Amino acid sequence: MLLTGANGYIGVRLLYELLKQDHDVVCAVRSANRLSVPEEIKEQIRIIEVDFLKPEKSDAIPKDIDAAYYLIHSMTSNTENFDDLEASSAQNFLKAIHPTNCQQIIYLSGIVNEDKLSKHLLSRKRVEDILYTSNIPVTVLRAGIIVGSGSSSFEIIRDLCEKLPVMITPKWVNTKTHPIAIRNVMSYLTCVLGCVECYNNSYDIGGKDILTYKEMMLQYAQKRKLKIFIFTVPVMTPTLSSYWLYFVTSTSYKLAQNLVKSMTIEVVARPNNLAEKFNIQLFTYKEALDMAFAKIEQSQVVSSWKDSMVSGRFKKNLNKYKQVPKYGCLKDQQTHKTDNATKALERIWSIGGKNGYYYATFLWKIRGLVDKLFGGVGLRRGRTNPDKIYSGDSLDFWRVLVADKDEKRLLLFAEMKVPGEAWLEFEIDENNIVHQTATFRPKGIWGRLYWYSMLPFHYFIFAGMIKHIATGK
Repeated sequence: MLLTGANGYIGVRLLYELLKQDHDVVCAVRSANRLSVPEEIKEQIRIIEVDFLKPEKSDAIPKDIDAAYYLIHSMTSNTENFDDLEASSAQNFLKAIHPTNCQQIIYLSGIVNEDKLSKHLLSRKRVEDILYTSNIPVTVLRAGIIVGSGSSSFEIIRDLCEKLPVMITPKWVNTKTHPIAIRNVMSYLTCVLGCVECYNNSYDIGGKDILTYKEMMLQYAQKRKLKIFIFTVPVMTPTLSSYWLYFVTSTSYKLAQNLVKSMTIEVVARPNNLAEKFNIQLFTYKEALDMAFAKIEQSQVVSSWKDSMVSGRFKKNLNKYKQVPKYGCLKDQQTHKTDNATKALERIWSIGGKNGYYYATFLWKIRGLVDKLFGGVGLRRGRTNPDKIYSGDSLDFWRVLVADKDEKRLLLFAEMKVPGEAWLEFEIDENNIVHQTATFRPKGIWGRLYWYSMLPFHYFIFAGMIKHIATGK
């Protein structure tokens, strides 16, 4: 079967579920290097590179697929025309899928039961309508807030409750929504596969509870034994609401803009018998929180929305940046002998996030704050796992381009706002020498001024960092 959007939050989770059920899976991604799963998983699947916004390159889909999951969304790629991008992608997907043996298309959409819908929800409905024009049977599952470790909704509520004991909130916090546990979403997605009764039908899916956003935050705080006070004001504009979410939570500003517009619309699932039909045990919101925290505490977060490209500065294919340029660049190169290459490699693989950067981490935090003030990603994303990292993952304000433990090499590309392009590379050679190289390709005079203004900080920050990586001290 075909799994599109395989490197997204839902896609990665669904991939694991399909493999557990012994399905042969073909993963369609724009860049194979960005599929953030272990090598042992990649060995069990086929990976094809397809960009459905480029129809001339969509002939890579094999003919022998019998079903296809359509999990492609473009909401955060552009606040102006993401709906047109989503429509174009769906149309090109149908053109590519028609010559195959596909017997069913499964699409995860949004709940669209209100007369007045946001641009985001209207776009989801438009994609549904496009998919239904196909002669291939379509099954649509419509979900609202998805709660799970690493989901954008969970992380936003987590940030708000953990960081703000007192909140002055816009009136949309009283909007009703229908949260659903990620585990229930996976059950629905896998159960409708091959079910003839579900062909050409749409189903709303939700959990046991219907709650307002305020109630969700209060229940979260209760679970975490936090005291929070929420005061609602009617005068906060959508723009102010977007900035409020952006500065306080880990979301990007573009995602915040579209979320705020959707949060004014009630998303409550209409009843159906799908859960009873497949014997799916629905969870409450608090149970979904319990499961999310269990995964976090065990460092078993399978996927995070922060690892998708929409969380960062660059939306284009980053493959061209994997080859670090040699000319026209400014570099800081450091080396240090290590007595234990294994331990040094572990420290490299654990860099960033809560572990920090081993030396003068407070300066990295200041740099992250400055980046966020200027509209960058800052350090808000952290890292999904404390000691595991894969190509394509986000890591604070970096994007992982290469994470090869066999070659003992980690290559990061900067997604912070800088007047140029920046790389940070770590490598351990056969003589147990740790190599650390910061490369900057400046853009004009401002790029050079930026680099030279940072030299005093680079001098001791980079020297201290490599020393700790090599020696642990």
